[in-house]
Amino acid sequence: MTLAGLSLRDLEYLLAVAEHLSFGRAAQACAVSQPTLSAQIRKVEELLKIEVFERAPRGVLVTSRGAEVVAQARLVVAEARRLFEVAAAGNAPLEGTFRLGVIATLGPYLVPFLLKPLRARFPHLRLLLSEGYTRQLARQVEEGELDAILAASPLPGPELTELKLFREEFVLAVPRDHALARVEAVRREDVPVQDLILMSEGHCLREHALTYYAERLSVDRPELQAASLETLRQMIAAGVGVSLLPQLAVQVGALLDDMVAYRRIGDGSISRDVALFHRPGFSRIRDVRLLRQAVQQILAEQSAVKVAATLA
Repeated sequence: MTLAGLSLRDLEYLLAVAEHLSFGRAAQACAVSQPTLSAQIRKVEELLKIEVFERAPRGVLVTSRGAEVVAQARLVVAEARRLFEVAAAGNAPLEGTFRLGVIATLGPYLVPFLLKPLRARFPHLRLLLSEGYTRQLARQVEEGELDAILAASPLPGPELTELKLFREEFVLAVPRDHALARVEAVRREDVPVQDLILMSEGHCLREHALTYYAERLSVDRPELQAASLETLRQMIAAGVGVSLLPQLAVQVGALLDDMVAYRRIGDGSISRDVALFHRPGFSRIRDVRLLRQAVQQILAEQSAVKVAATLA
C-alpha cells in the first residue's frame, strides 16, 4: 500500500460524504460534480481495500470499518490544517485569516458592535465568520475547520479550551398588553411557564430555559417553538406567548418595541456565560487571547452593550 495515490482533497471528499450521507449533497458542498466525487471515493476505497460507504437506494451508510477510516481521516485533515496555523503563528498579532464561529442567538446581536473596532485595531485581519448551532461549531473547531467560536458556557461535546468573556442576563419578553408588562421587575417564580416559547432543537437558548424551569415545563409543545430569535420575538408580538431573551438581542431588536415589553427577572440570576473556545494546543493561542482582550475592551467602551454584558 502506498500513499502516492492519496491526497488531502480525497480525504475531504470522504469526510463530506460521511457528513451529508449523500454523494449529491457532498459534491455540492465540495463544489465538484457528483461523478468526479464518486470516482475519487471509489479510488480511495480501492486503495484502502475496504468499502467505506454502503450505497443504498435511500441514501448512503457508513460501514463499521468505514467509520474507523472516517475518524482517522478527520485527524489527518485537521493536522494538515495545522501546517497553516504553525506558519501563521510567527506573523504579526491577529494578521491574516482567522475563522471565527458564532452561535446563532449571539452573532446578529454582538458581532455588529465588534466589526468596525476590530478592523480599526487590526487592519490586516481577515475575519471569516460562520454562524450555526453550538455542537456543529464545536465540531468544526475540533476538526480544524474553525479557529475559535463564540458560544455560551458550558460547551457540550468536544473538550475545548474556554476563555470567559462576559455574563449576559436574560430578560422576560411579553406582549405589550400582557399583565406582566405593567410590572417593573418580575419575580422568577412569576414567569408564566405554560406560555413560554422555546427555541427549536439545537439552540443553546432552549437548554437554558429547560434548565431554569425543568420541573414546570413540558417540551412537547411544537406550537410554542421558534427557529430563530426574530421569529420568537414576532410570536410574542402576536400574543402567542412569552419567552426569555438575552439582553443584547433586546437592545438590538427595536422594531417591535411597540408590541413587545421587556422585564428584568428577579436578581438577574437567569443568565448565560459567553466565552471564546479553541482547541487545546492551538498554535495561534496568542491570537485567541488577543481577540478576547479586544472584545472585552470594545464591549466596555460601547455604551449600548456594557449594561447588557458584565465582563468576566
